Amino acid sequence: MRLTALLTVFFLIVSAMSLNAFAQTPTTPLTTATAPTAPAITVNTDKSSYLAGDTIVISGQVKAVVPGTPLTVQILDSNDNLIQIAQIDVSSDGKFTNSFLASGPLWKSSGTYTVKVQYGLPNVTAQTTFAFQGSVSPISNVFQVKDPNSQQTFSVNYTITGGSVNSMTIDTQSISLIVSINSTSNGAITLQIPRTLIDAKTDSGQDDSFIILIDGAEVKPQSESSNGDYRTLTIQFLQGDQDIEIIGTQIVPEFGPIADLVLAIAIISIIAVSAKTGLRFMPKY
Repeated sequence: MRLTALLTVFFLIVSAMSLNAFAQTPTTPLTTATAPTAPAITVNTDKSSYLAGDTIVISGQVKAVVPGTPLTVQILDSNDNLIQIAQIDVSSDGKFTNSFLASGPLWKSSGTYTVKVQYGLPNVTAQTTFAFQGSVSPISNVFQVKDPNSQQTFSVNYTITGGSVNSMTIDTQSISLIVSINSTSNGAITLQIPRTLIDAKTDSGQDDSFIILIDGAEVKPQSESSNGDYRTLTIQFLQGDQDIEIIGTQIVPEFGPIADLVLAIAIISIIAVSAKTGLRFMPKY
């Protein structure tokens, strides 16, 4: 009986000590990993840098679409001056896109430009940046165009912005002058074309318009002028354009002045020979 009582007391003491130790052991709370929250709005540009005259494509997506609510786009220059602002629609899936032409009196200083977008609430904003080169210096030069048939050389003065001239060739079959360019951005080229090289005339002899193709697509010149010796054309092109073809109605004669000189020498030689030999070219009656 006494042994049973002692054992009972012993077990009670051990149990009490175990409970006390368990109560004092710190427990580490369970943590649940949370997925990163998608931003309320995103924005980006199609390129990281642009030149004057380029087209800037701005696009992005909003997380929560509010029907009938436009998105505001602001473009600021490197001095935080507002260059352009617009409100555009957001599609039902939250995506938006719009194009801006980097041209005009405000697009002049080079540097890092900022695009800011805001949608609905004032705190739903995002921004991105791009590099901008405000001034593109025109290149003026003279290209020597050689006619492969007559071997004549013609000087074509030109001024180009947004690229460079690779070559100029003439195609006598299509009666055209082909100007190959490397267009690094949207730009324009002004050509002073000698009439002796290529011209466009009506049946009555009046000046006619050239047909102008850029990579096979017909375009109209930005401006044109003429005098007695030259036809001057200014043609705008887009980044990536390669070949400008100017088609007229008459091109450099196949033989040209050299052939005229050869013909004159031949006639003089025939006259000289006939004078010595009494050779006659008219029938004798």
